[in-house]
Amino acid sequence: MQRIKILLVILPLILLFNSFQDDMKKSSTVLFCYGRIKPALIKGYQYVILESKHYNKAEIRVIKALNKKVFAYISLGEINENAERFEDFKKHTIGKNKIWNSHYLDLDSKKARKLIMEMTDELFAEGYDGLFLDNIDNFTIYGPQKDQKEKAIELIKSIKEKYPKKMFIQNAGLELAEETSRYIDIIAIESVASAYSFADNKYNLREKKEFDNYFDHIKTISNTYSIPFIIVEYADTKTLESQIIKRIEHSKFDYFIGNINLQTLPKFN
Repeated sequence: MQRIKILLVILPLILLFNSFQDDMKKSSTVLFCYGRIKPALIKGYQYVILESKHYNKAEIRVIKALNKKVFAYISLGEINENAERFEDFKKHTIGKNKIWNSHYLDLDSKKARKLIMEMTDELFAEGYDGLFLDNIDNFTIYGPQKDQKEKAIELIKSIKEKYPKKMFIQNAGLELAEETSRYIDIIAIESVASAYSFADNKYNLREKKEFDNYFDHIKTISNTYSIPFIIVEYADTKTLESQIIKRIEHSKFDYFIGNINLQTLPKFN
């Protein structure tokens, strides 16, 4: 009888563990989602990147318990018109990104930099493990804020020095890796195997030769600066998802494959 009682206690735990293991076997080891998802549905990921306005402190604790690391999204280069603090930043912008309905931040402005630091304080107070730093490519040679490259690097340095134990993911901006690699933990790069077209809203696979060259460049940067990458790809069908996985699964990099709007858990037809 005692043995049966023990089995009744242990069996549910084994089933729960196996269920968690199955979730961990999902193709993407990373989740990007800027929409609202029930916290309990976000589980088994290596890295989770969220839009913080959708979650409170208690919900972040739940998500952290179900995943390894949870990051809050923050842009160092742009502010969307729908953002909660848009009015604070409005006077410290220098032009508009019409694709995303956002405005380019003027990092020459001390006020803009101060506001960004305040935002990082607020996000870490919510319990996040780190920050996903978006729009870093805006400060590269062909970016709209290329003249503010040094200010962007100084800002990343300031954030890291204030929060040395937190993790930081830099999105794109590969040519800045030499300067930023000492302050960040991971670089995310989008559309390496895939090639979404904003002109006609179509999901595509990148040409093989172009992919090979791009991927080799990423591996070179990763090896040169001893920094891991997250590969971010976009697909709408299971066929395209499979083609992408076939190209990148041999690498050592974590990756995410999802829909371009990043508002829900990935869905493929």
